Amino acid sequence: MIQNALRPSDISDEILAGYETVIGLEVHCQLQTESKLFARDYNLFGAEPNTNIGPLTLALPGTLPKVNKKAIEYAVRLGLACGCSISKKTIFDRKNYFYPDLPKGYQISQDKKPICENGGVTISIKGAHNQLVEKTIRFHHIHLEEDAGKSVHDGSYTETLLDYNRAGTPLVEMVSEPDLRSAEETGAFVTEIRRLVRYLQISDGNMEEGSLRCDVNVSVRKNGAPAYGTKVEIKNMNSIRNMMRAISFEERRQIALLENGEQVLQETRMFDVESGQTYGMRVKETMNDYRYFPDPDLGPVVISEEWLSEIQQSMPALPHELREKFVSQYGIPAYDAVVLTDTRELAIYFEAVCANTNAYKSASNWLMGPVKSFLNEHEGNIERFPIGAANLAALIELGESGVVSHSVATQKIFPVMLTEPARSPKDIAEANNWLQNSNTNELESLVDEVISVMPDKVFAYKKGKKGLIGLFVGEVMKKSNNTADPKLVNQLLAKKLI
Repeated sequence: MIQNALRPSDISDEILAGYETVIGLEVHCQLQTESKLFARDYNLFGAEPNTNIGPLTLALPGTLPKVNKKAIEYAVRLGLACGCSISKKTIFDRKNYFYPDLPKGYQISQDKKPICENGGVTISIKGAHNQLVEKTIRFHHIHLEEDAGKSVHDGSYTETLLDYNRAGTPLVEMVSEPDLRSAEETGAFVTEIRRLVRYLQISDGNMEEGSLRCDVNVSVRKNGAPAYGTKVEIKNMNSIRNMMRAISFEERRQIALLENGEQVLQETRMFDVESGQTYGMRVKETMNDYRYFPDPDLGPVVISEEWLSEIQQSMPALPHELREKFVSQYGIPAYDAVVLTDTRELAIYFEAVCANTNAYKSASNWLMGPVKSFLNEHEGNIERFPIGAANLAALIELGESGVVSHSVATQKIFPVMLTEPARSPKDIAEANNWLQNSNTNELESLVDEVISVMPDKVFAYKKGKKGLIGLFVGEVMKKSNNTADPKLVNQLLAKKLI
């Protein structure tokens, strides 16, 4: 034991700055097919334990696997979205290891010829002066495999219960190159992958339910060092926040070891959510330990040019394509485009609003402002938003045309529409006498009233305190119940206060 040895918590930002963190990810994503990868058993989350199982899932003697064509299609869709090379002929291999939740004693996976190779995902991270900087994280490959079952431990840790519902569920495993350099970049990478699989509608990407899980490979090296350090794998991260916490701890743990003159052990570690620390689980296996060989029960999968073309033609617009479209076609800022493409449903809703109004920036402001606030308060998504796109566009048009003021639209009409979404915003405004008042004579009278009761402020304004104009406008708006046309009020005040 080294006396006065540095601990992870002792690693200062100054020491940290002398090292480079190198991160690679293995992202496992469950595919939303109706049945499993090699069996007809239902692929459903949340069913009673051991109800979605059959002879093949349980590896009973005499059973033979058959590939799920839809799973192949989904993997190809993901590969195309990531710019990968699609293998026209791919095979499945047996990955041998013995664990209670693996009924066969091996996992059907892909080793020598994965279905997708190369490609990558572009992320946006904040650089200097909060400017968004793009960086492409490369994939080594994407392969298909079946998931294992689930081990459930009782409270006393004396027994382990096995639920095989998940066994055989189709997975794609996305293996990145070691291109990531920080917890922040890694979080952005997984966020973009989750967004992508949801856009493609091949997975719900729900990390809490295990639909998306990550194994994180972390190593550190001195700045400028040519060789990578010894990597450590942190298993089964099912939360982006906890994944980032685990990376932040692990890089400091490894640096502390190196600063103390010790070696980093290549091993598999787990993350303790309560302590925020990683702990050793087992020495990392090597590829030879798995004894891969082609599965003799499964023939090669051949992807024809015709089928590949069909899949390509069925591809939806992807997040980066919609961002470019929103900036070029609708003229909104890049930041707005990023927010509005956060989910496929939000992007569709925005385009539906824009189909009914030319006030594209106002539409963006409404979705990022009042609409998003409502969704956050009600823990909902845009699919549950009560106001239809055409009706929201009609409200936006009322404000743009000056029929109602912005404050009336957001603070009065919008709340009514949330409870009565079928009513038109104009009907609501007319029924409540909220239409903007542009009657010069009426507004002139209100302006005179305000000026007459504030002589000291009028005097100060004429002496140079021009900022008081906002006070006068606000008082007129109050007297008009926020129906006065603010532009006209400003014009009248400017004439009266000369």
